[in-house]
Amino acid sequence: MARKTFISYKYSEAQDLRDEIIEALGEDATYYQGETSNSPDLTDESTELIRNKLTDMMYGTSVTIVIVSPNLKGSKWIDWEIEYCLKEYSRKGRTSKTNGVVGVIQKCNGGYSWLVTNSTNPDGCSLRQYDTSKLYPIINNNRYNRNGQGYACDTCESHDQLDGSYISLIDEEHFLTNPAKFIENAFQKAEYSDEFDLTKQR
Repeated sequence: MARKTFISYKYSEAQDLRDEIIEALGEDATYYQGETSNSPDLTDESTELIRNKLTDMMYGTSVTIVIVSPNLKGSKWIDWEIEYCLKEYSRKGRTSKTNGVVGVIQKCNGGYSWLVTNSTNPDGCSLRQYDTSKLYPIINNNRYNRNGQGYACDTCESHDQLDGSYISLIDEEHFLTNPAKFIENAFQKAEYSDEFDLTKQR
């Protein structure tokens, strides 16, 4: 089932991937609520006007896709957008729900080594480690945060990539092959958000 989505991204380095995601959504792109290549440039507008435009786009969405790019933390808006989507706001007697959030890791220079280190443990389990210094605290604090869930593997103490974290981080190649799968996973986690120790503050 299609979900209303918003894409949070750093314009200067991730607009092409934003467009690829919208294209990959296919018919579900009609439920996309964020900026497109045809959106007006708000660069020179006031902070208040930009904030109002963004809240208009985000309010009523149920899943936020965050493009995790190398200079993500240079954005003035992304961590605020994540915070807004995780909180509940009332408008005209209607209260928004906490969004599901999925991170899409941008491929750079042919791979993801700018953020991800892959290794294999002695027990044969594959392990992914992330350079957390390149991520906002609101992303890091919503990783590996499912209440009461043990490890996916007790031997190497690893977590399930999709269900162990409220904000899963998915390589762009995997995401683009089946965006509906990852969007639905994020939506379902939002439906049971009380199962996670959520951080909603930047």
